[in-house]
Amino acid sequence: MKKYVEIAIVLIAWFALILQLIILKDSLANYFSYFTILSNLLVAISLTPKLLASATSFGKRFSLPKTKSAIALYIFIVGLVYNLVLRGIWEPKGWQLVADNLLHVVVPLAYFSYWVVFVNKISLVWKDMISWTYFPLVYLAYSLIRGYFVNWYPYPFLDVNKFGYQQVLINTFFVVLAFISIGLAMIYYNKLMTRNR
Repeated sequence: MKKYVEIAIVLIAWFALILQLIILKDSLANYFSYFTILSNLLVAISLTPKLLASATSFGKRFSLPKTKSAIALYIFIVGLVYNLVLRGIWEPKGWQLVADNLLHVVVPLAYFSYWVVFVNKISLVWKDMISWTYFPLVYLAYSLIRGYFVNWYPYPFLDVNKFGYQQVLINTFFVVLAFISIGLAMIYYNKLMTRNR
């Protein structure tokens, strides 16, 4: 059952990423500057070697509960932020609507459910949360620095031209707070489930 779920998630994630690339109306650099794309890529890349080459060091690294949990956190945030904050600001049509829902709804729900049901999380500890924040912090810094030079920001809440640095820093603070809060909740949930077994 687990393997079939992994295959389904891999196929959906790669299809969504390729579809979004095909219908891209922006530059390739901008495509890879969305946290949505990077997180879905992590989902696809993490499960692909596990299915095709699980014995390799690359495959083993992505099989670690700590790594899978980090990816589950990232993709959960993708779904949460998009559907609570960003969904109402535009109306995708046709294939863009398909890609949009796959990247922001289907893959996040599928992978997070996979994490809840199938990932052996017993080895997770509180300090794992520290390393989980590296990727989003680097991403936020990259987005703001790149945005300064190219005058383009991937998400409205990062748009310095519209909100100014003070408000954007406040926005990023709440985004980071969401990462930390949900990550700690994931670890707490795991410890609670482990204790009740």
